[in-house]
Amino acid sequence: MISYEYPLNERIRTLLRLEDLFLKLGHFCTSDAPQDHHVALLTIFETLEVAGRADLKVDLVQELERQRQILMSFRDNPDISEEALSGALYEIEQASSGLLAMAGKIGQYLRENEWLMSIRSRAAIPGGVCQFDLPSYHYWLNRDPEARRRDLATWMQPMTPIRDGIEIVLRLLRASSRPETHLARNGAFQLTMAGRSAQMVRLRLAPAEAAVPEISANKYALNIRFMLPETIARPRQAERDVSFELAFCSL
Repeated sequence: MISYEYPLNERIRTLLRLEDLFLKLGHFCTSDAPQDHHVALLTIFETLEVAGRADLKVDLVQELERQRQILMSFRDNPDISEEALSGALYEIEQASSGLLAMAGKIGQYLRENEWLMSIRSRAAIPGGVCQFDLPSYHYWLNRDPEARRRDLATWMQPMTPIRDGIEIVLRLLRASSRPETHLARNGAFQLTMAGRSAQMVRLRLAPAEAAVPEISANKYALNIRFMLPETIARPRQAERDVSFELAFCSL
């Protein structure tokens, strides 16, 4: 099944963007290739841009504390594993402590690195990081892969509490949903929100359906159109029934 997620507010949108960037960083940093480490560095710059919201850290700390309080209410519940509950609480407390220990604006230490900022400004220009533009960067890309990995880890390590906090919040958000099977008649589906307080919609679709959902939502209705996955012609709506799973996620 292919999973599609649609955030219903700006806060969740930001968390999903950052989760995607951290996953890409984890992938490209493990490689030995200079090209992959170049992409990893560009991804760090993107992460810096998205994480620059002044209230991100506060939002995460508040949400983690809210979830901690909810979990604490399950203490001494015979239907809840005490070991699993203690593990979840410990994980939340560790993430909160890491976030509270972060000083200043997120990523400020990167902004104060003139060498990195020179690469960032050149990277905004198409083809702007050629060896004749940034010979010192060309030298870095030709260093031993392990040395480059150490640098990348050093630059990303202070953002680890953000990554860990996001991972916990999104995991709890996804676990809150119960998927239901629906059928989109002639490739279209509409559902009245009817007071639902969801923060994200999750949609799962079998690859064999060969359709791509276009989702739009407001406080009144959810609309989904299933489009044919064209890569050359203009996308058009599937003119057949499409079966899919839908779940509303809310913390």
